[in-house]
Formats: sequence, C-alpha cells, structure tokens
Amino acid sequence: MYDGIVQELIDEFGRLPGIGPKSAQRIAFHILQTPSFDVKRLSELLVEVRERVRFCEICGNVAEQERCAICRDPRRNAALICVVEDAKDVAAIERTREFRGLYHVLGGAISPIAGIGPDDLRIAQLMTRLADGTVQEVILATNPNLEGEATASYLSRLLTTMQITVSRLASGLPVGGDLEYADEVTLGRAFEGRRVL
Repeated sequence: MYDGIVQELIDEFGRLPGIGPKSAQRIAFHILQTPSFDVKRLSELLVEVRERVRFCEICGNVAEQERCAICRDPRRNAALICVVEDAKDVAAIERTREFRGLYHVLGGAISPIAGIGPDDLRIAQLMTRLADGTVQEVILATNPNLEGEATASYLSRLLTTMQITVSRLASGLPVGGDLEYADEVTLGRAFEGRRVL
C-alpha cells in the first residue's frame, strides 16, 4: 500500500505475534509522526536484548545471567515446582503474589497438529530436577486448552511413578462473569472444582 521502506516497516511489525495489519500500520505511523519517539534507543534496546537475554539453565525462564532471579532467590520453596508452558506464564503467576515455589518452563505444549511432541519440550530437564527427591509437589499450570490439557495429562502419567504430589491449577468461572455466557467446558470444570464453604 505504501512506498518502499514505510511498507517494509509495516510488514516487519505485522510479523510480530498479536499484531495485525492495522496495528502494524498504527505503530509505524506513530514512529513516523512522533518527533520525540527515540528510535535509536528502541533499536539499541532490541540489539541489547538479543545479546544479553538468555534462558535460565535450571528452569528455562528468561534471565540475564546463567540463573534467573527466581532460581537464585534462597527464600523460594524448593520443594514446590510450578510447571508452565512459557516464560510469560511465570510473570502472570508472579503478579498474583500467591506462589512462593520455583518454576519449570516447558517451552510450549504438546501439539501433534503442530508437530510438537514431548521430546520437543523441556520435559527431560524437569525429570532431572525431580530425581534428587527435593521436590514434594509439582503443580501443572499449563493452559486450559487442548494442547495444555494433553501436556498436563502426559506429565501426570509420567510423574505417577515418583513419590511426588501432582496437582493441577483449578479452572472454572472468572470473577465477574455471568453463567449464561460460560461455555460448557468452563461450566463443567467449575462444577468439578467446586469446594465446600
């Protein structure tokens, strides 16, 4: 639609996840039309992130050192590991301030359609972490979708041979939601996970 480099910029933004053509165009024009926008700082930061950020050698979370801040924190409960799909999930759980254990980032979920099997995930590293007997409970916090459920089911079967408690995050109705708008699976999970008051 646009000449040369402007269209190239829009196309590059459009390749980012969650950014559609209109959003890509909006971002590109914001950069072009805002004189105070520090393009040089953005480009330096992108290069610096690529050079400095890595994945924690223990849990797979993003880190600037060999180990992430959570794995380095001696106040965390090493007997409790929360298994998540992505590093973004760690941030979401940390925002709740409810979990004080450690994490294990799988790097995705089992998805036969996408060609992702158990060997493509960080499951072997999880099993190595569990081998020393320190961990007493593993919380499976994979996404409540088909792939996340398949991954949780696979891990649950794998971990039954060990003397470790395996739990799954509860799922059900969101706070502020109306029953009439809930889908059958969500409503069914809410009934399964009900508790006595």
